[in-house]
Amino acid sequence: MTTLTHFDAQGQAHMVDVAAKAATQRIGVARGRIDMQTSTLALIASGSAKKGDVLGVARLAGIMAAKKTSDLIPLCHPLALTRVAVDFEVRDAVSGAAPCVVCAATVETVGPTGVEMEALTAVQVALLTIYDMCKSVDRGMVINDVKLIEKHGGKSGSFLAT
Repeated sequence: MTTLTHFDAQGQAHMVDVAAKAATQRIGVARGRIDMQTSTLALIASGSAKKGDVLGVARLAGIMAAKKTSDLIPLCHPLALTRVAVDFEVRDAVSGAAPCVVCAATVETVGPTGVEMEALTAVQVALLTIYDMCKSVDRGMVINDVKLIEKHGGKSGSFLAT
């Protein structure tokens, strides 16, 4: 693909017409992480953070974000999602890497357009929720490496990040 699909011949932004595209199963998987202090990670892992179950709340926030992506990203189509899964992995500091929580979101639909933006939005909002819930003890947390890991379905087929 060599053109930006969200611009018409005059360079004006527009929503892509997907009416003629076949409805196929679409899957998008995104991942990212939030680096933090060891003590912050311990609070999250133990479930003793002042605001409660950090990962439980972040999971719900990610699911809600996937469902609301078209409200946030101006040219995204509203989609009937058939599945949203948001998972976390708590990682202690290893080989110089900061302690972190890794978030992965898998989003699925059957329709004429993909769910990459929904998966990316789910990860971002889940990680932002972790930041919000833990900022009172660690304002130095950093969200990193949010990216599309894979997508399946549609005319362009599959994509796997390298």
